[in-house]
Amino acid sequence: MPHIHVSAELPGIRALLAFRPETAGPLAALANALLHAPNSLSPGERELIAAHVSSLNDCDYCRDSHAAIAACHLGDEAAVRSAVEDPESAPISDKLKALLSIAARVQQGGRQVRDEDVARARRHGATDTEIHDAVLISAAFCMFNRYVDGLAAWTPSDPGGYHARARLVAEHGYSISLPQPATSS
Repeated sequence: MPHIHVSAELPGIRALLAFRPETAGPLAALANALLHAPNSLSPGERELIAAHVSSLNDCDYCRDSHAAIAACHLGDEAAVRSAVEDPESAPISDKLKALLSIAARVQQGGRQVRDEDVARARRHGATDTEIHDAVLISAAFCMFNRYVDGLAAWTPSDPGGYHARARLVAEHGYSISLPQPATSS
């Protein structure tokens, strides 16, 4: 049960965004810039970083929703699941493995990123912008995960329930209509 009165019909961060529309716009804009806007990393790769960090943070809602969006972009649910659980053995590029490793270090703490982590990413073709974005996505998802779990937002138990919304987000990004606030109490 959520710690605050939010819409029972909206899961996860969507209920929290509806509760505080004045913060919803900036948070959605940040998510859109990080995960959907044009970038040298594909939206699927960036969603995979978000799903992996969310998994490390034990945030089921964010893990399942961003894994579903990544699968829409990448067209391979099994590969996404593998990369979220164990990137080093997943059927993904060495560059993405290196970026996921950096993201995992950021999840532990920003100062956990080592020179050799960045060198590995560069060796596999990652640009400074891609390294920057992997760090920022990881840092932002630590915040998003704590926001969702810190307020005990409702998390659907069936990962299959994320697919319809995932298709919309994959197509249109995070600036599609934001949830409306419930009547307050």
